[in-house]
Amino acid sequence: MRRSILLLPLCVAIAALSGCGNKGPLFMPPKPTAPAAAKPAPAPAPSSTAAAPAAH
Repeated sequence: MRRSILLLPLCVAIAALSGCGNKGPLFMPPKPTAPAAAKPAPAPAPSSTAAAPAAH
């Protein structure tokens, strides 16, 4: 009985020490850069009814 009580903390300690599996030195991910020369949306083409001159 005492052996099974000590087995649980031992298993928890081994699992905690094993980590997530990421090996090697820690690193920060690269910072995102701003998009180079973002293009503005093209202006809408004028419609033929809105650009028609008023007739006298």
